[in-house]
Amino acid sequence: QLQLVESGGGLVQPGGSLRLSCAASGFRLDYYAIGWFRQAPGKEREGVSCISRGDGSTSYADSVKGRFTISIDNAKNTVYLQMNSLKPEDTAVYYCVAALGQLCADDYSGQGTQVTVSS
Repeated sequence: QLQLVESGGGLVQPGGSLRLSCAASGFRLDYYAIGWFRQAPGKEREGVSCISRGDGSTSYADSVKGRFTISIDNAKNTVYLQMNSLKPEDTAVYYCVAALGQLCADDYSGQGTQVTVSS
């Protein structure tokens, strides 16, 4: 059974860092487009970052470019999101997603991990 389990969320002050992890089971991450979406209270879910299927290229939402970095450890079947210089507007539930298409979509999604940026 395909499963995605996120971890690493928490409360951090503005300017701080967090690293989210997403461990996959039941499938190989490198066969899918894999990435991160987020949903803030009262807002729609939005794409944050993606590793495309096939060429493995990475992409980022404009709001996180230069601050967030996505990476994958194929040996551990785990994808990471390193988040630096966090801002209050980054507060959201972060979801790991996987899709069989070239680009990220929430065909499969984890339960999410809460990230709160506040002083």
